[in-house]
Amino acid sequence: MRLYECPVRETADVIDGKWKPMIINVLKGGSLRFGQLLREIPEASRKVLTDQLRDLQREHVISRIPSLKKFERVEYSLTPYGRTLVPVLTLMAEWGKKHKVFKRTLLASRTKASAG
Repeated sequence: MRLYECPVRETADVIDGKWKPMIINVLKGGSLRFGQLLREIPEASRKVLTDQLRDLQREHVISRIPSLKKFERVEYSLTPYGRTLVPVLTLMAEWGKKHKVFKRTLLASRTKASAG
């Protein structure tokens, strides 16, 4: 199989980026304004967060909804299509927790072996 034919690659391309999985994870709880997203993901810079939100919009994973109120506000939310990524990220999170324990156990056993 060629790399461009790989379906895993297609998925990885959509969620590629340091903050995209976190954005999707945060938005699974409901719509948020930009400032709220920044508070939820404080390590992300404004520019990078903006760029990653735009990428996710282009992929139709999130929607950008302007407010009709007096003050210009925008809310971001997962599209129905974007919600289909939530189970994928949930499985990735479960694997990540197990991997963290695995690494800790492996490190402890190496430390114990080198001390003994």
